[in-house]
Amino acid sequence: MANKHGEFIWYELLTDESDAALAFYSSILGWQASDSGQPGMDYRILRARDKDSGEEHEVGGLMQLTDEMRQHGASPVWLGYIGVDDVDLTVDRIVTAGGRVQMPPFDIPDVGRLTMVTDPQGAVFYVMRGFSNQTSLAFAADKPRVGHCAWNELSTTDPEAAKAFYFREFGWTKDGEMALGPIGNYEFIRHNGVIGAIMPKFEEMPRPMWTYYFRCADIDQAHQAITDNGGKVLNGPDEIPGGDYILKGVDPQGALFALVGTRR
Repeated sequence: MANKHGEFIWYELLTDESDAALAFYSSILGWQASDSGQPGMDYRILRARDKDSGEEHEVGGLMQLTDEMRQHGASPVWLGYIGVDDVDLTVDRIVTAGGRVQMPPFDIPDVGRLTMVTDPQGAVFYVMRGFSNQTSLAFAADKPRVGHCAWNELSTTDPEAAKAFYFREFGWTKDGEMALGPIGNYEFIRHNGVIGAIMPKFEEMPRPMWTYYFRCADIDQAHQAITDNGGKVLNGPDEIPGGDYILKGVDPQGALFALVGTRR
């Protein structure tokens, strides 16, 4: 794996209706998809085209929820993957630190070794050691890239404990903060560049969770596409420092998502 231990390397949508979900996000982000080729599994690889080079990059996956997954409580959701040097050693440390294993480590041929875990406060994510020597660009750390993830945001019941956990396990550091008023601070996290933030969970959120912001070409066009295609905008577009705008929404299948983009 070419990516550094602790970098976000993949994003995955679990959904009830793969065709409808793909059509929805393609209308907003321009994604194309192809079958992963994994036997017995409806898993599609999402790709975004770089407007400057014309190259396509793999940015995530779309997985159809099975009846068995739903029986175990799974529902539509976006999940992120953090790359690690050794999955099993990382899992041992996560459990020792108070996290939990949701899915024991396993190998996907020609892809990598991975597992689903939670942090000590209950936020779900994957850790993975990819078998490929190529660098993942799913998180656009080098420059703004339409269709790629641009920001990783953790909302948690205990920001101090969460920082201690993630900083220790993945080598992250703090890179400043912004006051949010009575709720606390929005604390920026750095790892080979600024990758996102940790913040206190709002009361209306059902549980601690990661939110992933995907970059769109135009925030107002994306806003319109969400409503035109059966989604719901929860808040925004709101301007953020630097001149971009963000919004949060729910797709037609019920998965929370977020966007960042410019206003033309």
